[in-house]
Amino acid sequence: MSIIDNINEVLHRIRVKLYPNYLTHVEGAYIARTDNEATLSIEKICAALKNRGGFTGNYDDLVEHTHQFFGEAAYQLCDGFAVNMDYFSIHPNVGGTFDKVTEGHDALKHPVTFRFRARAPLRTLAERIVVEVEGVANVSGYIDEFVDIATESVNDALTPGGQFSITGHKIKAAGDKPEVGVYFVSATDPIQRIKVSGHLAENAANKLIGVIPALDAGAWKLEIVTQYSSGNTFLKEPRVLEFAHELTVDSHKE
Repeated sequence: MSIIDNINEVLHRIRVKLYPNYLTHVEGAYIARTDNEATLSIEKICAALKNRGGFTGNYDDLVEHTHQFFGEAAYQLCDGFAVNMDYFSIHPNVGGTFDKVTEGHDALKHPVTFRFRARAPLRTLAERIVVEVEGVANVSGYIDEFVDIATESVNDALTPGGQFSITGHKIKAAGDKPEVGVYFVSATDPIQRIKVSGHLAENAANKLIGVIPALDAGAWKLEIVTQYSSGNTFLKEPRVLEFAHELTVDSHKE
């Protein structure tokens, strides 16, 4: 009926919170950030397809075949093929510049990355999303983005032993209390709370760079414990900044 009458139904909702805008090249007082729940794995999406989407086949087969499909897609991407997945496409890309035609490829100077492009079906779905603003976020400090430098993954992957970059507001890990620092906490077993050891390569109010500790495969939450407030001002007791996203150590890279 809605298709015949050309009535737009609300199909999806995204919740956001507003944060002060500190970007000099962007107008406006606030920027919106999604108030995310956990990142969905292949297993969770397959479970949703089984429970909500009406899939009638065997769940374990579905998970195995999906892993196989994406494994093959990744293989083809690494051979230079773009992959069209109907709702989005992924394209391999070689960055950097070459000084002369005889110059060979240098992995550091010419990094290979992959670019994501939304295709028409996904863009059409995006037009039917209702965004719900849930007020101003806690501006005493917040984590905005986590980058796994080894994979260039944003708010998703963790590579134990690799570097990370965290950006946000008032996130400097500073203070005289022993608990001050950056932590990865197991999403399934909070007793596993592993602190980033050693010196942070950068420890500023809006950016942290360090090395990811040895972590087991699975989902992890990011926390920053700090007494930093602003300038040379420090809080008497530490506060805990929790990241909205769950981060994942791939079992294949453990």
